[in-house]
Amino acid sequence: MIKIIFDRLLSAILIVLLLIPMLLLGMLVKSTSEGLVLYWSDRAGKNGEIFKMPKFRSMLTGTPAMATHLLKNPDAYLSPIGDFWRRSSLDELPQL
Repeated sequence: MIKIIFDRLLSAILIVLLLIPMLLLGMLVKSTSEGLVLYWSDRAGKNGEIFKMPKFRSMLTGTPAMATHLLKNPDAYLSPIGDFWRRSSLDELPQL
């Protein structure tokens, strides 16, 4: 019972603390490129089941749906802030 209370309390605190930074980051994505703020990436989960995982969009809209390392010139598809997003892992923040 104590663990459940602790988990919920910690989750509520983190949601409050991260809400404003995530809103600001979302506005930054929207202001630097066209398209949706979030990109839903397909991932393989338990028993190979595919699920969608949200990420801040770091690539321009219209980028081919393939792994970045398979693109001929991946830097050409990065949004103006995409390189920084990826180096700092801020694009992963919505997964929390």
